[in-house]
Amino acid sequence: MIETLGRALLFDIDGTLANTDPLHLKAFNQVLGPRGHVFDHARFSKELQGFANVSIGERFLPDETLERRAEILGEKEEVFRDLVAGQIEPLPGLMALLDRADGAGVPMVAVTNAPRLNAELLLSGLGITHRFKTLVIGDELPYGKPHPLPYQEGLRFVGASAAASIAFEDSRSGVQSATAAGIPTVGIRTSLSDADLVGAGAIASASAFDDPTLLGRLARAMNW
Repeated sequence: MIETLGRALLFDIDGTLANTDPLHLKAFNQVLGPRGHVFDHARFSKELQGFANVSIGERFLPDETLERRAEILGEKEEVFRDLVAGQIEPLPGLMALLDRADGAGVPMVAVTNAPRLNAELLLSGLGITHRFKTLVIGDELPYGKPHPLPYQEGLRFVGASAAASIAFEDSRSGVQSATAAGIPTVGIRTSLSDADLVGAGAIASASAFDDPTLLGRLARAMNW
């Protein structure tokens, strides 16, 4: 095993490990639509994608109590979990990349703004829970994405250097979080374009984890 102290790979979950964003969009429309908020893909990517439920509740349910906001968005997450059950497929190349990182001794961390139930459902559905040294939940910290704290916590847990690590994100808020933590970030184009992701701070983008350019970049950065 190659010793790679100081390096880590950090992954967002939704839209990064699996393309779940269309199901989130459907769930948001089912729950928030009757309350006057209907989202198309463009609006979803700007106003919902990657944001924690607390901030979504503040923006779209301002007249509700904190408790009621949590209940309404909890309903959305239940709808999402029902929709996603049995439909979780990894992005192309993900499993091979995880195998390579494991073989090279590079620790991996999952960093998400999703509720813990969702995150654990997706990781277990993909069969990759054991791959990650820790699961960082933005809602369980004082600040979620786009604040750098979730990624800083991930780095701290595995003792990795930000500059020597790489993060993978599919949302603007996620890219902003990882880059604010000092981590070179690759945007995954499940929902946003290269221009959107690079505009948010990504160093590059890829359609999936089998992208030859991405694999070459990883080989150089991780020394494998």
